[in-house]
Amino acid sequence: MTEFVSADTVKTLYWHVLDDGRVQCDACPRFCKLHEGQRGLCFVRQNLDRQIVMTSYGRSSGFAIDPIEKKPLNHFLPGTPVFSFGTAGCNLACKFCQNWDISKSREMDTLMSKASPEAIAQTALDQGCASVAYTYNDPVIFHEYAIDTAQACRSLGLKSVAVSAGYVTPAPRAEFYQWMDAANIDLKAFSERFYHQITGGHLQPVLDTLKYIKHETSVWLELTTLIIPGENDADAEIEEMTQWVVENLGPDVPMHFTAFHPDWKMLDKPPTPRHSLLKARQIAITNGIRYAYIGNVHDKLAESTYCHGCGKLLIGRDWYELSDWNLDAAGNCKFCGATCAGIFTEKPGTWGAKRRSVLMS
Repeated sequence: MTEFVSADTVKTLYWHVLDDGRVQCDACPRFCKLHEGQRGLCFVRQNLDRQIVMTSYGRSSGFAIDPIEKKPLNHFLPGTPVFSFGTAGCNLACKFCQNWDISKSREMDTLMSKASPEAIAQTALDQGCASVAYTYNDPVIFHEYAIDTAQACRSLGLKSVAVSAGYVTPAPRAEFYQWMDAANIDLKAFSERFYHQITGGHLQPVLDTLKYIKHETSVWLELTTLIIPGENDADAEIEEMTQWVVENLGPDVPMHFTAFHPDWKMLDKPPTPRHSLLKARQIAITNGIRYAYIGNVHDKLAESTYCHGCGKLLIGRDWYELSDWNLDAAGNCKFCGATCAGIFTEKPGTWGAKRRSVLMS
């Protein structure tokens, strides 16, 4: 049971007191060591009375209904609407953050929307959503709120989707992913240099999270890498990354290579050329990734899903709109019978590309 300190502040489990009197937050590998009243880098976890509390419970930066493909998840209930929300703050410090107004906010005014976990689940159900996504900023930092919401969703038959950078320690990771049904993890690069200098984190904890999700849970997993010119777009790095994915996660984990645009503290880099995305996709396919996609640019061929057995088109996509559907009720190719990895229903959803903001009462 979540224990409240005040209306939007709750006690947490993952911390310990240090010999010097500070309290160390153990929710993520940053291990912030906090004096009384001090907040961690994420801003929403704080040392209050010699314990770590989470200060944004029940408060959100906004609620919306998105296409599931926008998370991006191409192999999890295609065509269905997902109820999406986040809070504020983040436990990484990515210089290129595309949601910096939310993830880097230290203003509680960002969190004007309020909703209980039960209200979120009921609203999602009433709006015809198949799932709820913990997104916009990383659910690692609003762990307690996300889990309570996922539990409320499960009681109503709704799925839960984590959109995360995977920067989390083993104990909260295990608690969190027992309530998730799908995850898109941001594998930001495949070098320690990039993680340390550009995100303020480390690569290995993310790789550990990927292996944990794939091999220790039943959570459907997809990966996203934002390709940044001159930072993580070298052929050798994409080669190493995709080989690691095949060897450690298997060929059926979809990979999304998405286009960067200048933002936050990385305004000196140009937008990602389409050919860089297509090259990364081809390297992934050559190395054995069965489902590789590009995103943030329009390319129907590279957004669509093809059979790994016969090569024919299985799911046609035009941005977030679905066209062709050549899977049978069991998720097999109608042409050759090969199984397409994923979580599918007998027929695709018809939500399309629309986005709808939701005001919670």
